[in-house]
Amino acid sequence: PADTAARASSHSSLKSETFYLNSIDRTTTTIVERTAIEYIHYYNNIRIQTKLNSQSPIQYRQLAV
Repeated sequence: PADTAARASSHSSLKSETFYLNSIDRTTTTIVERTAIEYIHYYNNIRIQTKLNSQSPIQYRQLAV
């Protein structure tokens, strides 16, 4: 499917920016779910992206409206 590459890329970012960066090697389903939810919030609201004129996705969308 066309979304496979995007999904793989987002999983890679999630793992490298959370689990690997914090050296998390043992976890539970609850920790994985909480980490994913927190990362999605961070990625959309806080994380600056140069391709979006150094804004977060939420900031970029708000200016586009």
